[in-house]
Amino acid sequence: MYMEMHRVELPYFQIGECYGGDQERLEDESMKTGGCAAVTACDFCIYLELYRGKKGLYPYDAGNLKRGDYIRFSDIMKPYLSPRHMGIDRLEIYMDGFGSYLKEHGCGSIVMSPFSGSRDVKEAAEVIAAQIDDGFPVPCLTLNHIDPDLSDYDWHWFLLTGYERSEEDFMVKAVTYGEWNWLSLQKLWDTGYERRGGLILYRDETEYNAVKKAESVTVL
Repeated sequence: MYMEMHRVELPYFQIGECYGGDQERLEDESMKTGGCAAVTACDFCIYLELYRGKKGLYPYDAGNLKRGDYIRFSDIMKPYLSPRHMGIDRLEIYMDGFGSYLKEHGCGSIVMSPFSGSRDVKEAAEVIAAQIDDGFPVPCLTLNHIDPDLSDYDWHWFLLTGYERSEEDFMVKAVTYGEWNWLSLQKLWDTGYERRGGLILYRDETEYNAVKKAESVTVL
C-alpha cells in the first residue's frame, strides 16, 4: 500500500548566520571540543522560551539572539553538563545535569525520561514523531558510529527538530554546529557497535495533568 510522504518540522531560531548554537564558535576551548551536550541544552532552553512560553531559562533577550550572549549562556550551562574525559556518554548524566538546571530556573514541570539506543529503530521512529508532534525537540546521543559519512555525529549530542515519514524511509532533521541536515534514522540508529547512546524524551507535567483533568471532566 502506497504511503504518502508526511513531514513535520519544528520552528527554530537563528543566531547570526547560524541555525541555532554552534559549538565551534564558543570561546572556551574545552566547550569547543566537548561541549555538545551543553549546547544542546542551551538550544533547548531558547526553544522553550520562544515557542513554549517557559520564561527564565535563557538569561538574555530570546527575541534578540546574539552570539556574545549565547557564548555567555554556554558558560552558565557548563557546570551542569561539563566536558569530561569520556564525554557525557550516558543519558542519565544528561538528565541529572540538565534536570538540575531546569529545576533551579523554575521549570521543574519539564520531566525527562531515557530512550535507549539499544531499542528497535521502529520504536525510536514512533517516539521521535510523538515528541515532535507534541512540540519538543529531541536530544540525541550517538556514540561510536561505523559509517564515515556520519563522522560529525560520532560521540556527539545534537537535536532532532523534524521528521519525514515515507514508504522508503524515516528521516530526521538533525541540528548541530549551527546547521541542519536530513538523515536516515535507520542509518543513524544502526551504529555498528553494541554500546549505543539514545534519546531524551520530555513531558510537561503541568500541561499533561491539565489535559488529563479535562479528559476526566469530559468523561463524567
